[in-house]
Amino acid sequence: MSSDDIDVAASSAEDAATRRVRDAAAERGLAIEVQASPRASSLEEAAALRGITPADIVKTLVVKGRGDDAYLFALIPGDRSISWPKLRALLGANRLRLPEPELALQATGYERGTITPLGSSTDWPVYADERIVGRRVSMGAGAHGWTLYVDADALIEAYAATVADLSDPVETIRR
Repeated sequence: MSSDDIDVAASSAEDAATRRVRDAAAERGLAIEVQASPRASSLEEAAALRGITPADIVKTLVVKGRGDDAYLFALIPGDRSISWPKLRALLGANRLRLPEPELALQATGYERGTITPLGSSTDWPVYADERIVGRRVSMGAGAHGWTLYVDADALIEAYAATVADLSDPVETIRR
């Protein structure tokens, strides 16, 4: 296989993943904008390249709950970290964790760094940190090198997401 063949195969995989995201958004009546996104070495650089603040980049975290097949999506502003105690209290759960990359891929159909609830292979429950309400946010678009922009309120409504205080400032990360 030549490098051109590899590039075409990678491009086809990206097209399929972002197409899945676009199709899922259309099915839910959700307006999104998908754009190519250059690699960045930090959150701050990514925000600067996109012309937004770090808080406007939303991380979609796949969280594994009780049982082998129980997952959920947690939408966390880029400048904050998930608060495990807050999420456990909200869910009434004793144990939650981030799954290994291969389990996250299996649960969503997306690799880490590209994950979004849109077009996930399973519609897991969505929990959104209250700080994204009222914002236009950028998040994974299903493939590396791509980002999507969406009105957070419309995303929350489209997925009947639970909105709550789910995060802590980065400097006060707690387990």
